[in-house]
Amino acid sequence: MIAVTAANIAGVRLIKPEPRHDRRGCLVKLLQQDVFARHQIPTVFAEQYFSLSAQNVLRGLHFQVPPHDHYKLVTCIEGTVFDVVVDLRKNSATFGAHASFELNGENGDTVFVPSGCAHGFYVRSPSATVLYNVGSLYVETHDAGIRWDSAGVTWPSSDPLLSERDAALPPLAEFDSPFR
Repeated sequence: MIAVTAANIAGVRLIKPEPRHDRRGCLVKLLQQDVFARHQIPTVFAEQYFSLSAQNVLRGLHFQVPPHDHYKLVTCIEGTVFDVVVDLRKNSATFGAHASFELNGENGDTVFVPSGCAHGFYVRSPSATVLYNVGSLYVETHDAGIRWDSAGVTWPSSDPLLSERDAALPPLAEFDSPFR
C-alpha cells in the first residue's frame, strides 16, 4: 500500500509507502505504477543515482533548465534528511514558495518534485543516503540552482556544510526563471 498526498505546491507529492516488517527486517515498495498514475506521477526515468552525505551537509537547491529540465523522485534510503522543494514556475500561484518534508530511511517516504522546482536537503543524522530517479539525462550546461538561504526556508542549521558550487549559486531574487 502506498499513500500519496499533495503538498502546498502544485504537482509536489509526498509518497508514503507501508513498510512490511518481519523478523528478518523490512521491505519497502517505493514505486507502484497504478498508484502513481492516479496521482499524475510519471514512472519513466532517464537516470537513477544516489548521494551519500555526512551530518550537517546541505545539498541544493538544484534543478535543470529547459530544454533539459526534469522531474525527480527523491527517497532517503538511509539516515534522516530535511527535504525542500521550491516552486520556480513563474505562472504558478505558489511561485517562490517552498514545501519541506522529513524523509528517513526507515519508512521510505519519497517526494515527487515536478519540473520547474528546485530541490535540496539537509542531513540531520550522522549520514544519509538519498536516491534520485530523474526524468531526463544530466546535461552539465543546463544544470543550475539557487542559493540555499534565499528562498525563505528555515533550515535546521544556519551554518551547513556546502559545496563551493552551492555556496556560489545566485539568490532566488536574482534568478530569471525560464519555467512557465
